[in-house]
Amino acid sequence: MSQYAQMIRQLKTPEVMKRLNTLYGQREGMMVAQTTRYTALLKRHEDLFNTNGPVYMISAPGRTEISGNHTDHNRGKVLTAAVNLDTVAAVSPREDGVVNVHSEGYPAISISLDDLAAREEEKNTTAALIRGVAYKLREEGYQIGGLDAAITSTVRGGSGLSSSAAFEVMLCAIFDELYNHGTLEYKHRAKISQFAENVYFGKPSGLLDQMASSTGGLAYIDFQNEDPQVKPMNYDFSKKGYSLVVVNTGGSHDDLTADYASIPAEMKAVAKVFGQEVLRQVQPEQFFLSLPMVREKLDVPNVDRAILRAAHFFDENRRVSDQVAALQEDNLPEFLRLVIESGRSSYCYLQNLFASAQHQELCLALMMAERRLTGKGAWRVHGGGFAGTTLNFVPTKELPSFVKEMESVFGQHCCNVLDIRPEGPACIKLGK
Repeated sequence: MSQYAQMIRQLKTPEVMKRLNTLYGQREGMMVAQTTRYTALLKRHEDLFNTNGPVYMISAPGRTEISGNHTDHNRGKVLTAAVNLDTVAAVSPREDGVVNVHSEGYPAISISLDDLAAREEEKNTTAALIRGVAYKLREEGYQIGGLDAAITSTVRGGSGLSSSAAFEVMLCAIFDELYNHGTLEYKHRAKISQFAENVYFGKPSGLLDQMASSTGGLAYIDFQNEDPQVKPMNYDFSKKGYSLVVVNTGGSHDDLTADYASIPAEMKAVAKVFGQEVLRQVQPEQFFLSLPMVREKLDVPNVDRAILRAAHFFDENRRVSDQVAALQEDNLPEFLRLVIESGRSSYCYLQNLFASAQHQELCLALMMAERRLTGKGAWRVHGGGFAGTTLNFVPTKELPSFVKEMESVFGQHCCNVLDIRPEGPACIKLGK
């Protein structure tokens, strides 16, 4: 029996099956789907690389933003969760300092670790993320080395579940597992991933996505200080009769970087009026009492929008704290009311539902959810906004009709029904 055949047999052992069950949940057909997926990935690794050594199956989850829309980049508070959609690599080490990455559906990438300088022509590419993660790990004293990776992902680009963060966190976990004996602390892993996205990829994201993927589970995160406060939240929405559903409306994120960047830029411009770097350093009461002065001194093209976005930040920060309290008190109706309130604030004040009046898919999806879920569930824009996805808390008994209605407008498979994944990156070592 070949080594790869033996590794495929290992996937069916009780130990590995239990591990997969923890990562992907217990929905009907899930275990069959994941063992089939892992088997196919191992076979692809064999076809591409045919190593003689062990193969590591390393996974990192996508994330859902429960609340805290566009607060992280101004050191705000968020409520977030890792989900059971993930990016997985079948990976083996190599000795020549070359990183070979074959991601399903994308051109192959080969990078030498001898040259990790940022390249302008690689901005907005996967190669930039690989180079950025490797550079930052080496700069901070961690070992890196060559590898052969076959990768597949259920965190689709544009799904609103942060495919880039899952990929970055997975890369950190690969270098950590292969060359550092799993010693990289989860907050540090998130910051290295964010560095790659900000500096090498060129997207000015906050730390929410990477921290959520790296932490795992449902978590409250406060970014006020350089060392974020992370508090695990033990709450099972499924046991309360609710499913988390992310609806992909089909809108494209292409050419929206400037729209995303305008939000932190305008918020920080308001903070600057008060002599501060970010809004978390400004007292809400001081802001609301100083609106005439803020309006006079703000140096941005759209003064009133900047003020509205700052108001969203202050209210959203309070709302996250209130939602955490509601979950701790098992007050689900209050929690759901605050989810809806958060979404309306994003719509009215943050103004990240659409970048062009010709593309209002998110608004349409929210209107449909409101008509279906009023008095029963909750709905809001999900993630960065402008295009992409909505987050919905749907009574499980109404899930089939909700999905059918959304699919009738936004197409088959537009709905991702999510389970919360209890951990961040995970490794299953196969072979001797």
